[in-house]
Amino acid sequence: MDEQRLSAPSVRRWTGPNEYIDGLVRRRTSRGMRLPRRHRTEPEAPRMLLSTLPFVALIAALGVLAVAIMIAAWPVHDAKPASRQVAPQERGMAAKGWFQEAQKEMHR
Repeated sequence: MDEQRLSAPSVRRWTGPNEYIDGLVRRRTSRGMRLPRRHRTEPEAPRMLLSTLPFVALIAALGVLAVAIMIAAWPVHDAKPASRQVAPQERGMAAKGWFQEAQKEMHR
C-alpha cells in the first residue's frame, strides 16, 4: 500500500500560482505574529550621546587643530634684524684683450 501511495501522482497541484501566493501570504502573516510591533523608528526625545555629542567633539577637535596650525604658522620676529654690510661697488677697468681671450675659450 505504501508503494501505491508513493508512486501515485498527487491530485493537488502544488506548483500553481494560487498555491505559491497562498504560501507567501502564510509566511508573511506568521512572520508578523512572531516579531514585536514597532510603531516608531525614531525616539520621542533626541539622545544627546548619539546625536549631538559626536558632532560637538568633532568641531572641538577641528578647532584645536586649527589653532595649533595658526600658532605654528605665526612668523617669528627677532628683536634685532641682522644687519648686512654691503660692500660699495667698485668701478674697475678690464685688461685689454680680455673679450678676445674669452671668445677663444668659448670656441675651443
